[in-house]
Amino acid sequence: MKKILLLTFICWGITIAAKAQFETFKDSVVQLYGVVMTADSLRGIPSVTVKLRNQNRGTYTNEQGVFSIVVMKGDVIDFTSIGYKAKAVTIPADLKGNSFSVIQLMVTDTVYLPATIIKARPSREQFERDFVNTDVPADKIEIARQNTLTAQSRILQQSLPRDGTEGSSRTLRQAAQATYYNGQFRPQPIFSPAAWAEFINAWKRGDFKKK
Repeated sequence: MKKILLLTFICWGITIAAKAQFETFKDSVVQLYGVVMTADSLRGIPSVTVKLRNQNRGTYTNEQGVFSIVVMKGDVIDFTSIGYKAKAVTIPADLKGNSFSVIQLMVTDTVYLPATIIKARPSREQFERDFVNTDVPADKIEIARQNTLTAQSRILQQSLPRDGTEGSSRTLRQAAQATYYNGQFRPQPIFSPAAWAEFINAWKRGDFKKK
């Protein structure tokens, strides 16, 4: 019997607390409605964004600038529209009742854009002339292609000095070749077709010309 009375008392306390919380929440809910107009001509502004600050909830004004939305006491309402300065309205936290109306006036926001110079369209001859004479800088791919050309590589090879690694490698190769043919005659490449082909190509390239 005591357990039943205790359980009944607990349920009764929870019901009272829930009812009090609901009454507090119900008292905090506010039906906000109003109209947004221009400050100079008092003309209704359509499609104005009416949004609760720091919340993903809001609405838009209709064609006459009228709106209606449910908010809470203490909420901040932001009014924004392209071409007008933004405005904000705070719902009083000590508001008596559950409705609040507002007439929000918005001022035109003047925006100065940079000057634009409009010129006549060039003729076909002018366009072709300017297009052909335009100096287009080479991109990275074109620069890499130019640096890998055979003629460019040969010029760089002849003009740039060899570093220590290349010099030591060349000396070691010459020493190894001299040791390999030590005590015997070296083969003469005069009868080698490959050597003659390389000689002819070098002659055509101008490798033997005096610089």
